[in-house]
This record gives sequence, C-alpha cells and structure tokens, in this order.
Amino acid sequence: MNFQLGCKSLTSPKSTTFDHFGCLTRLSFKTLIKLSWRLTDSMTTHHNPHSRLTEAMRLVLRNIERAGRPPMHLLTAQQARLFYEMSASILDLPEPYLARVDDLQIPMRDGHWIKAKLFAPIAKAEGVALPTLVYFHGGGFTIGSIQTHNVLCRELARIAHCAVISFDYRLAPEHRFPTATHDAWDALQWVAKSAHILGLRTDALAVGGDSAGGTLAAVCAILARDAGLNLALQLLFYPGTAARQETSSHHTYEKGFVLDKATVDWFFDHYIDAKDRHDWRFAPMLAERHDELAPLWMGLAECDPLVDEGVAYADLLRMAGVAVDLEIYPGVVHGFINMGRVIPEARRAHDDAGHSLKRAFSQLG
Repeated sequence: MNFQLGCKSLTSPKSTTFDHFGCLTRLSFKTLIKLSWRLTDSMTTHHNPHSRLTEAMRLVLRNIERAGRPPMHLLTAQQARLFYEMSASILDLPEPYLARVDDLQIPMRDGHWIKAKLFAPIAKAEGVALPTLVYFHGGGFTIGSIQTHNVLCRELARIAHCAVISFDYRLAPEHRFPTATHDAWDALQWVAKSAHILGLRTDALAVGGDSAGGTLAAVCAILARDAGLNLALQLLFYPGTAARQETSSHHTYEKGFVLDKATVDWFFDHYIDAKDRHDWRFAPMLAERHDELAPLWMGLAECDPLVDEGVAYADLLRMAGVAVDLEIYPGVVHGFINMGRVIPEARRAHDDAGHSLKRAFSQLG
C-alpha cells in the first residue's frame, strides 16, 4: 500500500478520501479497507497479530523456529555478528552482476579508516558519471556489514541505474554512540567531496539505509540540510526514529516477529547510555526542526515493532512541508528486504525504492 504525503495522490482513482495524515488521496475501496488499521489503533491491538502475516512469511518464521536459532540477546556481540554473516544470504536473492565493484577506504575525523564498497551498473572506463546513493546497513548498531547487504545494494544500483556506496561504520559495543553517527556523516561528506575522483556526478547525491542504518541516514539528511549539502532523496527502510520503544506496535510485535523486544534492548544496551537516548542523533524525531529536508521515500513492514514510529516520522516530515512517499508492505516483518528469495514483497520493495531513487535523480537533470 502506498501513501504520497504532502503532494500527489496514488493508486486506483475509484474513491477519494482524506487519509489519517490529512492528505487528499484517491484510493480504491480495497485499499481503504487495508488502510483501516492505520486510521484506528485496532491494527496494533489485534488479538492474533500472527494472522496478519503472509503465508510465505509464516513459513519463514516457522523454519527459523525449527532451526533452533539461538536468541540474539543470549549471544555476545562477536557471536551475533558471526551468526548474522553466516545466515544473511540464505533467504536473499542471488547476487546480480554489476560492471563495477570497487573496494574503498574512507578516512574518519579521528584518523580511523573504514571500509566501503562502490557498486555501479557501468564501468568507470565508460566515462559516464552516475548519481550516487550513500547506504548504511542495518543491524542495531551492533551487527551487519557491507557483505550482509551486498545484494540489496547491488539491486538498488541496478534498478536505479546509479552508484551505491556501502560502508562498514564502526559497531557497538566497541564503539558506542555517537561513533556510528560520526562515521556516517564523515562518509557522506567524503563522497560529496570525492565524487569527481570516483567518476561520479558531483550534483546528484542521496542517502539511505535500513533499520539502524535508516536512523543514520535520517540523521545525515538533517546534518546535510544544516551544512548546505543538497540531497536528492533520503531512502529509509523501517528506521528507528524514537527515543523510547513505547508505541503500540512495539507491544504487539514484541515477540515472535524476528525483532523481539529482548533483541532491541540488547542492541541499545550495547550502543547507547540511558542519558543519551533523547539525543536527536539517536532519535531523529526529536530534532529541533524537520523542514527543508530532502524528500523522503520510506518503506515499512506491517508486522514490525518499528512500524508506528516510522509512520510517525513520515507524518512529522510531511507536516514540516517535506515531500513524503510512504510504502507499507503488508504481512511482512522487520528485515524482510533481505529475504527476496522467498518473500515477494522484498522484491517489490527493491523495485519501489530503486524506481523512487531513479525518479529523484532524474529530476535533477
């Protein structure tokens, strides 16, 4: 289901209504029925939230349970990273071929260097300067890497016909807040300054990420506005945006939907001190202002603890005058975009995000 907030309408023109964001939209009756869970709070107080899952998603969750997967919150950070690296590709799509894949090293403000990888559908030797998406992987600021999101970044590069640069920002608990934020902002600035050296367009830059990486991307979009760095788009998959996990969806989906409450707590205990949780660089919803930000494309999973705060952040930006395109993928859980081998909604999300990115870049000329 799609919302375009603060701008044009969408989907089937069979009926017209104001959605709960106060935006005039044209929706089919079937779509209106689907949206009813967002117009009331009934969606996140359903007596059996597992009934909302697609059949394919239920099968994935059953197979995870049968595999005896150890709960992440019982592992060390090092064990969790290893487990995630080993399992990340199992449900993902086959790796698409790209003509250009470059390994990079990026300097940070404290003298540390982080690894990055550039993906592009055409070789540098062809002399065609492409626009660029700077991408930050998810993993609760504690796990994840360039490799765990290799396929997703390749798909976005292929679909949007752009370069995608993915980064191994430093992880907790070895590097607690705000190190990841500093790394992300330093990386974005480096790309902006080095685009011509890389053979990329200097006037066409976007930022994106999923989950914790979506938080970093949202923060970078705010920092970019304040620094006068123009971005074509901020592309966010199910970002964390709030200081506390207190929405209805956090209670409804707190167990049995991949991102359990115990895992969320484990991530944040590793990453941030309690006194810092109201810092807007952890909770971008708390930033002083949200106007004049880059346009937002956001993709959310319906059965995800983070879905409510994602919708709230999209609404906050829309109210501040930012163009917002919000997609909510029904019946899937947090992390579904890395399950394209078995979850059709993952492939659709890749297409939706990639085409939105392509449109944003095309508007720059």
